[in-house]
Amino acid sequence: MDSNSSNNSEGKCPFMHGSTTTQENSVTKWWPKSLNLDILHQHDLKTNPYGKDFSYRDSVKKLNFKSLEKEMHDLMTQPQEWWPADWGHYGGLMIRMAWHAAGTYRTGDGRGGAGTGNLRFAPLNSWPDNGNLDKARRLLWPIKKKYGNNISWADLFILAGNIAYESMGLKTFGFSYGRADIWHPEKDIYWGSEKEFLAPSEERYSNLDDASTLEQPLGATHMGLIYVNPQGVNGKPDPLKTAFHVRETFARMAMNDEETVALTAGGHTVGKAHGNGDDSVLGPEPEGANIENQGFGWINPKGNGNGADTITSGLEGAWTTNPTKWDNGYFDMLFNHEWELRKSPAGAWQWEPISIDENKKPVDANNPEVRQNPIMTDADMAMKEDPIYRKISLKFKDDQEYFSETFARAWFKLTHRDMGSKSRYIGPNFPSEELIWQDPVPTGKSDYNAENIKTKISESGLSISDRITVAWDSARTFRGSDLRGGVNGARIRLSPQNNWEGNEPARLAKTLSLLEPIASEFGISLADTIVLAGNSAVEEAAKAAGYNVEVSFKSGRGDASQELTDENSFSNLEPFADGYRNWVKKEHSSNAEEMMIDRTQLLGLTAPEMTVLVGGMRVLGTNYNDSSDGVLTNQPGVLSNDFFVNLMDMNNKWSVVGDNKYEIIDRSSGNVKWTASAVDLIFGSNSILRSYAEVYAQDDNKEKFVNDFISAWTKVMTLDMH
Repeated sequence: MDSNSSNNSEGKCPFMHGSTTTQENSVTKWWPKSLNLDILHQHDLKTNPYGKDFSYRDSVKKLNFKSLEKEMHDLMTQPQEWWPADWGHYGGLMIRMAWHAAGTYRTGDGRGGAGTGNLRFAPLNSWPDNGNLDKARRLLWPIKKKYGNNISWADLFILAGNIAYESMGLKTFGFSYGRADIWHPEKDIYWGSEKEFLAPSEERYSNLDDASTLEQPLGATHMGLIYVNPQGVNGKPDPLKTAFHVRETFARMAMNDEETVALTAGGHTVGKAHGNGDDSVLGPEPEGANIENQGFGWINPKGNGNGADTITSGLEGAWTTNPTKWDNGYFDMLFNHEWELRKSPAGAWQWEPISIDENKKPVDANNPEVRQNPIMTDADMAMKEDPIYRKISLKFKDDQEYFSETFARAWFKLTHRDMGSKSRYIGPNFPSEELIWQDPVPTGKSDYNAENIKTKISESGLSISDRITVAWDSARTFRGSDLRGGVNGARIRLSPQNNWEGNEPARLAKTLSLLEPIASEFGISLADTIVLAGNSAVEEAAKAAGYNVEVSFKSGRGDASQELTDENSFSNLEPFADGYRNWVKKEHSSNAEEMMIDRTQLLGLTAPEMTVLVGGMRVLGTNYNDSSDGVLTNQPGVLSNDFFVNLMDMNNKWSVVGDNKYEIIDRSSGNVKWTASAVDLIFGSNSILRSYAEVYAQDDNKEKFVNDFISAWTKVMTLDMH
């Protein structure tokens, strides 16, 4: 072997397992158009060190809440030499950590948010906007170590922010425990198509002058930011233009204008920005740092690398005179001074007062003998320059109590938006008030004979298809991402859901007109009645296939009111496609299979569960508008495995005949036997899905198909009751 060959091979791992190059040998590298099912395996139990028998929600109830919260209060003012606290108080850092954990939430698909502790993992742990939050997490480690299984990182992040505000004088609105940690990066969440952090905003807007054209479901203006660029759109200061983008971004986080102003002001009432130096000298982010850095990123080689030398956003300074005190100083500072653009030591655009009394300047975070100029970001200036934001800001300026209460409520909403209904809250400190964004539903009746009601429903004249359809359309709205939607509440009868195209409004109204009197007669909720209708249809279809089965049923759902239904918020749950009912809006027809995968993941279903449900729904004849596409059976309404048998049948061949339209043709006669969509044929063309489909097509798995369908069906019907 020559010397060059020796050098080329030296240091390479002899085992080709791809442990450090996760994409180099991936299927999608070689076949980029292959349907990617990875998101369905996102939280595989194998990644969880606790195993299937551990329940965090049970464990956290054993927590000594008072002891933990006291230690969190103590932590705020116990500076550590390795990462000194500004003004001797970690409040600003902890609030920013909590905010950035929660601030990724977006209404479009309910993903992001604080509910999983995903700030520990890439990409979030290494976003530019999350600079130095690795230090905040490490400061919490001694407390996490002590309380162990009884407190999750997800809860700890938000609790740290809450305690920080309390320690600075804010009366918070409340706090709930109960956020369970994940143990693997949510790498399949779509954060944008950019190939680099902080790429120009044009890459995610079709028209940058129209903030509403921000690509769905994204919320931030740049890859790697939580909200908007603090220096202005694309780093160009323009408060009025920034205001439009702030409004759109916060709306996609479920916040109105008043909540937006309150959060902006409340977030900048305390703490400071860090940019006292050249950010080009910083080391790589945590995910790209050297092994000896042990998870720390953005290491600064200049000076002490912390304290006065800290570089995070690149902006430098505090917003208020008293940055460790909850007060009305933000609005006093903003409106009682004229501001001009200047550059921070790191070269970032920031606004500073043209003139300010020395005693109004905040004391230096590290030297009490020195005072520094306060700053404002472009978003702060938007609170003053935008007419709507200005009016709200002046109201807050004149009424500190109203501002504090509005902020406390908005902060609670920000940090609890993805926890679902109040019934899921845990601990001694959550508010008793029902809030409309919690999608409140009254508790329904549980003590009744479900069999009598199913009999009445079966005698109503509703077909198997009608009953399955109304139950499915009610349940499919559930999103595991933020625990919203589902059958409970029977909101399918309310606006906006009763007018959604995917719910076939005319058919829905007819079905509900027959189910509502039955619910009234038996004194139970329409929500329970809808599920019983679906269950009775499944049982009848299984019996027609030769199997006497009983579908498990859990009672107790209630019916929500229109008054306690936020129509604007619920509009985000409207489907644009439903592969289970073989429906997709025309403009999305080229993405039907991907949209089915997305819906499946939001429902918390596995790939095998998706497979068996689609096959069952087809033979039950539940297609949108009674379409025959994919109904690969001669006995619709019978819960048979015909869909899989006929899809696998090699006596057939397949031909594309239009956009998302295919024909299944008999090889010998040339006659068209069935039509199908891409969603149907993907179960034969995708190698993974075909492996599942083959299982259900086997002669010895007819009963397994029925049992697995019922199991998956029951799971969907009860998703919102856990």
